[in-house]
Amino acid sequence: MSASTGAGPLRVGMFIPRTLMDHEASEWRQVLNAMADAGIDHVGAADHVSFHTGWGIDGIVHATALAAAEPRLAVAVGVYLLPLRHPVLVARQLSTFAVTTGGRMQFGVGVGGEDPHEVEICGVDPRTRGRRMDECMTIVRALLTGAPLDFDGEFFQLHAARIVPVPAPPIPMVVGGRSPAALRRAGRLGDGWLAAWTTAERFAQGLATVERHAADAGRGDVAWQHGFQPWVGLGPDRDAARAAVAAPVEALYQLPFERFERYSPYGTPQEIADFLQPYVHAGCSTLNLAPQTDDWRCAVDGVAEIRRILISR
Repeated sequence: MSASTGAGPLRVGMFIPRTLMDHEASEWRQVLNAMADAGIDHVGAADHVSFHTGWGIDGIVHATALAAAEPRLAVAVGVYLLPLRHPVLVARQLSTFAVTTGGRMQFGVGVGGEDPHEVEICGVDPRTRGRRMDECMTIVRALLTGAPLDFDGEFFQLHAARIVPVPAPPIPMVVGGRSPAALRRAGRLGDGWLAAWTTAERFAQGLATVERHAADAGRGDVAWQHGFQPWVGLGPDRDAARAAVAAPVEALYQLPFERFERYSPYGTPQEIADFLQPYVHAGCSTLNLAPQTDDWRCAVDGVAEIRRILISR
């Protein structure tokens, strides 16, 4: 993904519907081919170790497979639970990804939080996730420059750690989360904020907060890649579109859809594009859509149409 100072050109991508992840690899490769043919910019890669019911998929492994399967698509990881991993190993994985795929990744990271048990079974105290995240981001960013690193922190102690080759082009790291700590982290350590479950008004306020933290940290020349990552429902009418997105959201998060509804547009591509327009106007340059519909072809066509409408504006 290219980067430029300030909000770059809008890039619209999508996650492969979860219902396909248990199918043969040839079937989801067909989806990737159709996405690239339709002009969609990138494919999303989720990450969980063991979420609620035990569901999960490793974000970097998944990203590598997706990039290898369709070279025309970049990959947006959103979000990788970085505090649950050792940062030196993550830096090695990212270096390997860049070497084997050409570095077509935006790396979104987050602390998780909806399921503390997922954190605990990885041997991490949920109360330390934020501080661990800060150390992990600092270490990964430093290692991906290729320079030797000495680091003496609360959780990690390193001497002369080094990771080469250096990803070229660099892999941008964006920070997910809605808390004040996440916004501060995005400004001080990230290349952008990856928002989810937030209104357009709060998104605009969040961007201003992130960039203020960056300025306070002396980071006045950041190639910002701010993004928004919503679930969206597509269908022949609003009731069908709502049902298409409500069921998987409730199944994954074990909460009623009403808790998420105001952040999750549904309806026709035009209605969804109208919902997303204020985020783009506020400074969103990356949209990672999670389309929900009965037919993956409808998902691809719908996202392609949403992209066409937004870019035409």
